[in-house]
Amino acid sequence: MVRDGLKPGGREASAGNRALLIDAQEVHAQSLLSILGFIEWGELEWVSTMEEAAARMQEESFSLLFTGACDGLERDELYRQLRQEDESVPLLFLIDGVDEADESLPGTLADGVLGTLAMPIKQTQLITQLEQAAAYNKRRKNRAARRDVSGLFPEMIGNSAAMNRVRQLMAQVADSGANVLILGESGTGKEVVAQSLHRHSRRKGNAFVPINCGAIPADLLESELFGHEKGAFTGAISSRKGRFELAEGGTIFLDEIGDMSLPMQVKLLRVLQERIFERVGGVKSIQSNVRVMAATHRNLENNIEEGKFREDLYYRLNVFPIELPPLRERQGDIGVLVDSISVRLEAEGRPISKVMPSAIYALSQYHWPGNVRELYNLVERLGILFPEEEVEALDLPERYFPDDLDLPELEDDYAPEPEADLPLIPAEEANSFEQEPILPSDGLDLKSYLSSLEEDLIRQALIECDGVVAQAAKLLNVRRTTLVEKMKKYDLSRKDV
Repeated sequence: MVRDGLKPGGREASAGNRALLIDAQEVHAQSLLSILGFIEWGELEWVSTMEEAAARMQEESFSLLFTGACDGLERDELYRQLRQEDESVPLLFLIDGVDEADESLPGTLADGVLGTLAMPIKQTQLITQLEQAAAYNKRRKNRAARRDVSGLFPEMIGNSAAMNRVRQLMAQVADSGANVLILGESGTGKEVVAQSLHRHSRRKGNAFVPINCGAIPADLLESELFGHEKGAFTGAISSRKGRFELAEGGTIFLDEIGDMSLPMQVKLLRVLQERIFERVGGVKSIQSNVRVMAATHRNLENNIEEGKFREDLYYRLNVFPIELPPLRERQGDIGVLVDSISVRLEAEGRPISKVMPSAIYALSQYHWPGNVRELYNLVERLGILFPEEEVEALDLPERYFPDDLDLPELEDDYAPEPEADLPLIPAEEANSFEQEPILPSDGLDLKSYLSSLEEDLIRQALIECDGVVAQAAKLLNVRRTTLVEKMKKYDLSRKDV
């Protein structure tokens, strides 16, 4: 049973520490209790059997386990049973005398096994072990937090290791207020990251204002960022707020920052350093409380060496860099990305298709120069070509499924079907042929003749349908997988039509 009253006296227990002792000897409990009470470490519970220990561990969470001899169990068996209840709580083995200290431990420090504690207990040794337990618990908590970030950013689709690393970085910086520099190739979703960071920050109640620095002429960018006063230039018929004013209290996202001209970089640097700016044509300084996120597909360090980007601005922006992986480095995410894009298109009332495993496999072998943006466009195109239909690998545009790509056996439908007899042509449809076949006087090889006829009809159907296998299969009234196998049999490809 649990022994009540074994709690250190004195001031309130520090840091919420709670330990469990599993040991048959009450003297060990009293000795441990006296020292923990003296240093005001926390609470200690004592049980004498593994059955009691299992019951308590199911009811409570403990920051440390002490275990001595109980139920006649060997050390390895004690460790195994405790780990069944909690796989990572730190553990200390109590031993009588120094002779037992040489015995091997059933786990390592990485497994939470802190070592042994000899009886009678020395206070300095115990304090060292308690500090080690605290450090281990801190690492355990951090690992658990990193594992849990997958649910924080639902906009970030994918479960690959590369995407999990991005989520971990986002979780660390989202609420900090630090400037963020998002790097990555075009189409990797840099603005999605910026929007997600804003939504999970303290500024989420204020505006998120994006601006593409590469899409605005250099002579107009200053007005777009900082606004202008009436009459500041030709056409300025009234005063106008800039993006920094619109983003006050929120976040401004400077996309394609690498395309910003050097004169504008100087003016942006002043805003980042002093948190003030003036409208074009104005003299009044305006305070700025804005979090800056910037993004670029360029290598800014190379631009600095070439004199195209200011080094001091780079370090102001690059407080916390996040680099997005290209799609070719996270090809295991393609299936979930396709599903997510399809859900989004369907919610917008657009047609979608069902992309089958063979097509997903083919897409996972593609190099994706346009990254997620290119995948989005492809899924939208497939929905238009095959609304509410299944899309196999051979239905994909040729660039996504080259003829030299071998498909593995991905599903039962992809297995070759047995040869079937050709259907008889009804008499009323006989006039669809130019002429009735005539048997030569010396006979013929019927099997070869029928194969040649079948190959010719398949070729004609593919030509008629511009190489789209699904449409050719409908024209021939056969299953798409059947047509795929016959194309393999006759060595036909979409290039041949």
